[in-house]
Amino acid sequence: MSSENLPQSSRPSGQKPRVAVVFGGRSSEHGVSVVTAGAVLRAIDRTKYDVLPIGITREGRWALTADEPERMAITDRKVPDVADLAESSEGGVVLPVDPSSREVVYTEPGSVPKVLGDVDVVFPVLHGPYGEDGTIQGLLDLSGTPYVGCGVLSSAVGQDKDYMKRVFTSFGLKVGPYLVIRPREWERDQEGARRRVADFVGEHGWPLFIKPARAGSSIGITKVDSFDGLDEAIEEARSHDPKIIVEAALVGREIECGVLEFEDGPRASVPAEIPPVQSHDFYDFEAKYIDSASGIVPAPLTDGQTAEVQRLAVEAFDAVSCEGLVRADFFLTEDGEFVINEINTLPGFTPISMYPRMWQESGVSYQELVDRLIQAALNRSTGLR
Repeated sequence: MSSENLPQSSRPSGQKPRVAVVFGGRSSEHGVSVVTAGAVLRAIDRTKYDVLPIGITREGRWALTADEPERMAITDRKVPDVADLAESSEGGVVLPVDPSSREVVYTEPGSVPKVLGDVDVVFPVLHGPYGEDGTIQGLLDLSGTPYVGCGVLSSAVGQDKDYMKRVFTSFGLKVGPYLVIRPREWERDQEGARRRVADFVGEHGWPLFIKPARAGSSIGITKVDSFDGLDEAIEEARSHDPKIIVEAALVGREIECGVLEFEDGPRASVPAEIPPVQSHDFYDFEAKYIDSASGIVPAPLTDGQTAEVQRLAVEAFDAVSCEGLVRADFFLTEDGEFVINEINTLPGFTPISMYPRMWQESGVSYQELVDRLIQAALNRSTGLR
């Protein structure tokens, strides 16, 4: 990208707030993040905000990208990539680390660094590790830059299914049976790990779901019906995260509920139901994003069930000290009890995603949702939370 085409200098005082939409990243959810960013870029009110799209490549380079949301969609069953959107194959974007400055700088080999201007708030739409797990949140806290969504602790806990469940249990929320296989255990004593799984199966039966402990979008998850597929499922999960979680199957309806922070505190949306997907073993990545399997909004629940799952969703939000937004996922068991499966501190945010659909049915449009999250971030004090 030539220097004459770069945004110049810091904008004068009184101009519109500038929102940096940061997307892509080094996780296996890179493509989903790009799709989410496209939807957010389309929704941001350009009469209220200036926008600076920043993509992070799969290798970790922060790149200035074109503001072209139409190029950030799934096409022919293929997710987009930041590398295809970057204005330069070598140039990089540098965020400030000094709280006294919010200037973003663009650097390119052989050229003088250029100031792109101040950024007032960051809208991170980075799913998974290095984005949803507290890492970028810590960077932004260090620089004193406001950002959308949860802080360091709640992001880290919300990303790690092991510690998330421990927090839920400590606050009295019911979780399903699970065990964790940590990296050193699998590396040093695979037979011992298999025996623990066998004991778990003896108590809870088949099938099992083998998952990366710190990943999302159902990536790396395998449904296992016998010991024959166990090692392969563990290695698949470990290819995304060396720490894995083994969950017993819960019989029941899958119910989701969105939580959004308002001026008077968090509120829950109408819930949604994810019906069984006929062409898939479970609600996996392809069902969610490629085949666009659709949930039922609002979920066909009784008034009492709706009120209960909304209460529990807000309790989960508070238990993990969340801010901004969360999607809480539950099973409604055959005996009428809600069991929480997990929360997502940066839930799927594409036009077909359940979180915005639930809020649409609750009276908050996608554009209003994006605006509310930006305004909440601008109004939130920076520093320790």
